Order: sequence, then structure tokens, then C-alpha cells
Amino acid sequence: MGYAQLVIGPAGSGKSTYCSSLYDHCQTVGRSIHIVNLDPAAEHFNYPVDMDIRELISLEDVMEELGMGPNGGLIYCMEYPVDLYCPCSLYFIISMLGHLEDSLDDWLDEQLENYLDDDYLVFDCPGQIELFTHVPVLRNFVEHLKRKNFNVCAVYLLDSQFITDVTKYISGCMASLSAMIQLELPHINILSKMDLVPNKKDVEEYLDPNAQVLLSQLNQQMGPRFGKLNKCLAELVDDYSMVNFIPLDLRKESSIQYVLSYIDNCIQYGENADVKVRDFDPEEDD
Repeated sequence: MGYAQLVIGPAGSGKSTYCSSLYDHCQTVGRSIHIVNLDPAAEHFNYPVDMDIRELISLEDVMEELGMGPNGGLIYCMEYPVDLYCPCSLYFIISMLGHLEDSLDDWLDEQLENYLDDDYLVFDCPGQIELFTHVPVLRNFVEHLKRKNFNVCAVYLLDSQFITDVTKYISGCMASLSAMIQLELPHINILSKMDLVPNKKDVEEYLDPNAQVLLSQLNQQMGPRFGKLNKCLAELVDDYSMVNFIPLDLRKESSIQYVLSYIDNCIQYGENADVKVRDFDPEEDD
């Protein structure tokens, strides 16, 4: 049985940095993991890439197929309600992954032949949230991993600097909940970049929030006509109490270890390992 993390989250939430820090931590403690790049438009990595989707298709391939340059591609994308965080916009990512969904499974099967049954894979995914909240490509990819006898966990990263008030917190919860429902996986939410938060008390109150407190804060920031909507949103977050966040400070090895142990517990990593027993010979008398 294999094990896998599907690292997802909005663009700029620190997914690649998380993968890099996780790899360094595992190297330090003598644990083997393999990082997989699933972003066709990625350019630079701070970790060794064991499997790279760009071997199958890349952003340059799509631009060549459409006959557009970077500027023309951006202008075209501006006509669509997509994320223009970088030239690797949603249009290009969905075009690439959507058109090669079948070959994506074939590529994965070919790559997995190089690994053992109990290997631990970490998939660094693109940052366009529509890919794991609306488009079924990643969900089908996960189903293929399950058929290959992998235990998979979704690791959703959200920038802790984004959650500075209740409206942003609700927005982050809704996106996380949407991904949770779409992927149907054991799901762990992580607040990344905690080392960059100037006042951690502003974030700590949202780690385990109270529905009534959320409703009160929403009503203070929004007009009376949104009262019923605010009540529904607060109750939704409270009903789905699974949408809780674990803070991650990459400066602290203990924080990385805590998050990793939490994930390992979700995917039952190591539960089938043999118990190591050491026999001690009785001391001989002189």
C-alpha cells in the first residue's frame, strides 16, 4: 500500500515552500518521501522533483498549440473570469489537464513502476482553486491513485495573513469546504506562513471559532440586509466543524513534525509496519 498527500490551495499560499520544507525535514529525520510536480507551468523548485508532469505537457506546449505568445495569451485570458495571478492562468492549466486526463493516468502508471508499494508521494498541485473545487480532473486523478492502492489525504494550505478578519475567514472556509466535498478525501487545513503574522492573536481566534462570535462579527461589518445570509454562513461553518485549521510555522521543526504526524494519522501511514524488537543478551558475569 502506498501513501500520498495532495497539496492544494490558492496561488501564493505556500504549497511549494511547504513541499520543500517537508522534504528537508524528512531528510533530516531519515525518512523517505518523493515530491511530484503536477503544475504544468512551474519553473523553479527548491526540492528534487521525482516525477514531473511537464514531461507530459507544459505551458509552452499549449501556447504553441494555440499560436499565442505570453502577451496574447494574457489578453485572451482577460476576457475570461479567471485567475491572472501569473501567465499560467486558469485557462491554460485547465486546457492542459482537461485535454489529457486519460493520458495523465497512463503517465502516472508508467511513473509508479519506478516506486515501491509502500512509497510516500507528495503531489504539488497548481494554485488555481477551480481545479479542486469545480473541475473533476484532480478528483478523477485521486480515484486513479486509490485504484492503485494508495491512501490519499488532501492538504489544503491557506495563507494565515489572509485570515485577518471574519469575512476573509469565511471565504477561506467556503473554498476549503468546496474542495473537501469535491475531492471526498481525508482533509487537513493548514494555515501557512505563521512566521510572517505580526500579531498571532488575530489568527488564533479563528483556529476554533464560535458560531455566535462569527455571526456577531459579520453583522458588525455588513449591512442589516445581509443578516439572514450571515446567519446561514456562520451556521454552515459551525455545522461542518471539520473546517478547522492547523497553524504551520516553518521555522520550527516541531511545527512541521506535528503537521506531518497529523497527516500520517489520516492516511494510516506506518500502521502496517512490523514492530521492531531488539533482543538483549543477558550480561555475562565476569
